[in-house]
Amino acid sequence: MTNQKLNPAQRRKARKLALQALYQWHVAETPVHQIEAEFLTDNDMTKVDKEYFCDVLRGVPSRKTELDEHIEKYIDRGLKDLTPVELAILRMGTFELVSRIDVPYKVIINEGVELSKAFGANEAHRFVNGILDKLAQELRIAEVKAK
Repeated sequence: MTNQKLNPAQRRKARKLALQALYQWHVAETPVHQIEAEFLTDNDMTKVDKEYFCDVLRGVPSRKTELDEHIEKYIDRGLKDLTPVELAILRMGTFELVSRIDVPYKVIINEGVELSKAFGANEAHRFVNGILDKLAQELRIAEVKAK
């Protein structure tokens, strides 16, 4: 991580692009390095937390099995029954809960909800909120109890 001052708007844009990239990775099965190159070339990254985008885009696929195991504990259906958008948001949020302790769990949940409102199916935000909240209770237990 760099020592740049955190810019929430840049991080939000990074998450939005990471969601789109992870969706492409999941649906088209395009290699991550190719998606990353395309996104960095085809998008104006001047107002995006590029480091965060790359961390999430590389981190989710590299830890897919671990992330999916966490998610499966709290869903009432198989991973294959989730929409690709829901799955991408949950994987991204779980990755952040596990790997990005610099980001408060409430921010991760809120960003997941907002992404699901923008890109997910009707009422997907409620599902995403519930799952990420349960994951936060498990993965950020000390932070949750401190609130």
